[in-house]
Amino acid sequence: MTPEAALLRVIHCLDRAHETGFKAKAFTRALDVIRTTPAAEIELRVAKNSLQELDGIGKSTAAVIIDAVEGREPEYLKKVEASSRVDITLAGQVYRDALRGDCHLHSTWSDGGAPVEAMAATAMAIGHEYMVQTDHSARLTIAHGLNEERLSEQLDQIAEVNAAIAAAGHDFRVLSGMEVDILVDGSLDLSDGMLKRLDVVVASVHSKLRMDKAQMTERMLMAVASPHVDILGHCTGRMIGKRPPSDFDADDVFAACAQFNTAVEINCRPERLDPPLELIDLAIELGCWFSIDSDAHATGQLEWQPLGCDRAAARNVPIDRIINTLPAEDLLAWTRQSAAA
Repeated sequence: MTPEAALLRVIHCLDRAHETGFKAKAFTRALDVIRTTPAAEIELRVAKNSLQELDGIGKSTAAVIIDAVEGREPEYLKKVEASSRVDITLAGQVYRDALRGDCHLHSTWSDGGAPVEAMAATAMAIGHEYMVQTDHSARLTIAHGLNEERLSEQLDQIAEVNAAIAAAGHDFRVLSGMEVDILVDGSLDLSDGMLKRLDVVVASVHSKLRMDKAQMTERMLMAVASPHVDILGHCTGRMIGKRPPSDFDADDVFAACAQFNTAVEINCRPERLDPPLELIDLAIELGCWFSIDSDAHATGQLEWQPLGCDRAAARNVPIDRIINTLPAEDLLAWTRQSAAA
């Protein structure tokens, strides 16, 4: 294992543990140093015990680099691998085994921490057959959302990534998508022309979350009724312990999701775990489709799907109503059918 590979794996595990503080930043900085310093110099500094003289290398990061250079599995890596593992119940594992992909994740194009290629490599490594690249739309400026010009550029890059994956002999696809903002009036933060170009569209509310119940309900109804919207993302917008769920008529919204074949997302981010369990029950009762999505913003977070799988298992969500259990071609047929409905 090279020092770069060791640091990358530590960062992956810290992301998996949802560690966003000093540790994660320290290892990311160390990775930058390793990538910009000749390997011969790193080896010489290891031999002379002068690694920490490099700006950006501290005690913990140096220990990982030294272990890697000297041919050992880094002790720190072994520790963080074990402590960051995402547990899953036996019932949840049945759902996880059925999943073929992930329909909601982010990259460095918006507010994610890894490029598309790295997210795809990780998705392949954990057994997915596809992933849907769903960076934020332009209105979410805090997340560096994509306008139409940047989205067009990303679509070109996705085509290049898919060509490289196919050339390498892998049976995996990056599907195009976006997490498009549901605006206050219920319209979508992207033109119909661009929405038509995407394979899968996740629509989410990110602003004015404390709207009046009737207004929020109407806002969401307009979005889920759109022929371009395939998934209603993190429907209540809650942040556990920090922000309460939005107030809307879930009966009306989920009935519309069932009517217009818009899947209700079971969001796996540990601070969201959205919808609450009672709303999952309601969505089942009303005949909704579902999508169990990581909403990953880093490679390690792609491993969060067990959190949603456990919740789906706890409420007996019908597996044949979960769209990302479908093969890629069947998923695309489903989204096209929804658009034509």
